[in-house]
Amino acid sequence: MRMQIIIVLSAALIFFMGYEGGKGNQTLTYGDTGFPKNCRAIVAENINGYRYGEFSAEDALSSINRNCGEFGYSWDNR
Repeated sequence: MRMQIIIVLSAALIFFMGYEGGKGNQTLTYGDTGFPKNCRAIVAENINGYRYGEFSAEDALSSINRNCGEFGYSWDNR
C-alpha cells in the first residue's frame, strides 16, 4: 500500500512538472515589437508569409529551423 502511494505521488509530481514546463506554445505569442515570440507564432507567420508570396519555401523553412529547430532560439520564450 505504501509503495502504491509513493508511485501515485511520483506520477502526479512528474505530470505537473511536465505540464508546467510545457506551457508556452498553446497560443500565438508576439513580443512588444509585434514580431512572433514563440514557436507556434513563428511557424504560423512563416506559413502565412510563404502563402502570400513574401517568403520562399526555403526562407520560411530556414527561419523555422533557426528559431524552432533542435537548437532554436525560441524554445524558452513564452
